[in-house]
Amino acid sequence: MSGTLKGFARREWGPLYGTVRTGLVTRRWRAVPMTLAAVCLTSVFQIVQNQDWGYQPVQDIGSVRAVDPLGLALLRTPLSLFVPALDLPVWGALAQVLLVFGIAEICLGRWRTLVLAYVATLAGTLYARVAIALGPDNPLGLPAADAQVVDTGPSAAVVGLAVYLCWRYRARWTGALVVVAMVVEVMIKNNLAGKEHLAAIAAVLLILCVQERRERRRRRAQREEEPRPGTRSWKPPIRS
Repeated sequence: MSGTLKGFARREWGPLYGTVRTGLVTRRWRAVPMTLAAVCLTSVFQIVQNQDWGYQPVQDIGSVRAVDPLGLALLRTPLSLFVPALDLPVWGALAQVLLVFGIAEICLGRWRTLVLAYVATLAGTLYARVAIALGPDNPLGLPAADAQVVDTGPSAAVVGLAVYLCWRYRARWTGALVVVAMVVEVMIKNNLAGKEHLAAIAAVLLILCVQERRERRRRRAQREEEPRPGTRSWKPPIRS
């Protein structure tokens, strides 16, 4: 039984673990400079927004609500990712950023990680507006009161990055577990945060579908360009 579990773990997490381990061994903390900066920025926002003088400035630059004008919400969305939600423990946000952003930065690179994080966050932000317009009677809708909910934190980005990493590194069971957990979250507590997580997953899956299609086309084009036996450009393989 233990051998079976070890085999499963090796197949499921082996490629991802190997990439992360190599990055940390060869570069140590230099492998995740963006992640460390994100952790520091999140910590600073948490400290400042809990001061009497700092709450409103943080809200002005990083607070997003569906009731806000769209242009203003889009300007605030990048920083909103690093503003911890006031009703949740800050250590949870810091742990999510350090773990998931760190793994993503090593495996995907700094800029791809940032782009995916913002796409996932933006998907949730835009979904909130559509859902409130649909109303609570629609399965995809939300009540009008949710337009006043302050929507900040890294959770949508973390979920999106986790699903992307699992798919790219063939940790399919882990990725499926993340998706199922988010669906169960919505079934138990049908709120804005849970549905935004599903919107983030949908955006990332769409990106993966586009990438997989392009990859298939590229492989097909390469096969078509390869010379075949019987053609003038074909050469038999050299054997030692």
